[in-house]
Amino acid sequence: MAATVEIREGNGSGPTWSVVTAARYCTADDYNPGTSNPIPIPSSGFNYSYWKSHCLNIAGGTFTKVSNIRWYPSSYSWTLGTNGEVRVGQRDSGDHGCPDASYDQATGTAGTSGDAIEDGTSGHSYYNGQTTPTTNINTYSETNKMQVDSGEYTSAGRTKHIVTQVKVASDATQGEQADITYTFVWDEI
Repeated sequence: MAATVEIREGNGSGPTWSVVTAARYCTADDYNPGTSNPIPIPSSGFNYSYWKSHCLNIAGGTFTKVSNIRWYPSSYSWTLGTNGEVRVGQRDSGDHGCPDASYDQATGTAGTSGDAIEDGTSGHSYYNGQTTPTTNINTYSETNKMQVDSGEYTSAGRTKHIVTQVKVASDATQGEQADITYTFVWDEI
């Protein structure tokens, strides 16, 4: 038997961690927005999605230890304009995943733009003071996975979470983009 693992998204000030099988970026702190609050293309500069927080939830099963949690996306070619990107929070050293105690609720102006992760005032406090607070998710791949959590889990519980966000430029192409698959991998005994 193996560990039973779910992907969860954190929303709200609590936060509430909801099981997800798909996620959609938008300009609201909502795990299931449908097509509400899309990210508008700005007339200049950038608009951002509200950031998304995703973690593994070890829900049970029969295992001795889950450890070495890593993450990578499928390659994407979204048309987000010049310097537009899908990005992920980064730490200068150690794990890039955010611990529960450092969770920050996504903020911004609903329907217009989220606050940038790296914003010194309204950004994500776990990342915004880093030398390089975000990187394009295409930095990572199946052969170059991001270290999320080097901790060891011997019972049910949530791991550190990744924080991702979409950055949209004024020359982006309007419309839905193709799906990106996020993959978490781990060691288990």
